[in-house]
Amino acid sequence: MTFIRTAIPDIIIIDPVLHGDARGYFVETFRADKLEAFLGFKVPFCQDNESKSNYGVLRGLHYQLPPHAQTKLVRVIEGEVLDVAVDIRKGSPTFGQHIAVRLSGENKRQLFIPRGFAHGFVVLSQSCTFAYKVDNYYSPECDRGIAFNDPALGIDWIAEAGKLQLSAKDTRQPLLSGADLFDYSENLDA
Repeated sequence: MTFIRTAIPDIIIIDPVLHGDARGYFVETFRADKLEAFLGFKVPFCQDNESKSNYGVLRGLHYQLPPHAQTKLVRVIEGEVLDVAVDIRKGSPTFGQHIAVRLSGENKRQLFIPRGFAHGFVVLSQSCTFAYKVDNYYSPECDRGIAFNDPALGIDWIAEAGKLQLSAKDTRQPLLSGADLFDYSENLDA
């Protein structure tokens, strides 16, 4: 596995090694020892999630507040998405900035998104199976979001605007300026 720091150093792209031949392929999609050696701390993933979506489905931007904040490790099994992580840690040097990465079943790339970031994706292929690990369980009382189209974020979602499909919840999310946020000075790994 290759670990690549992005322009927001806490967001990590992971390129796994694909072993293929005429029969198909084999790939290690997760190695706790390698990830933790790169990060310098343990990530106690406790739950795996999977979603199936069609072209234009946009899920996000989502996060959970402490004490149920979540680190995520996301990947695409089949199809392609534009995956986005937004720094929502007040006081961070990269506050309000985002990383956007194409993840696909073909490139096998993964994105490591620590606590303190909002996350979302839009499906760019006809359909997509999306999988992710989290290090804390879902907590409805801590569940939050930010408007995917907040002009302050400047996210180019690539997909045709007229074909975007959002949940009712995601059409009502607040702008970053009105959202509940994280404090950069707090230890979010605890």
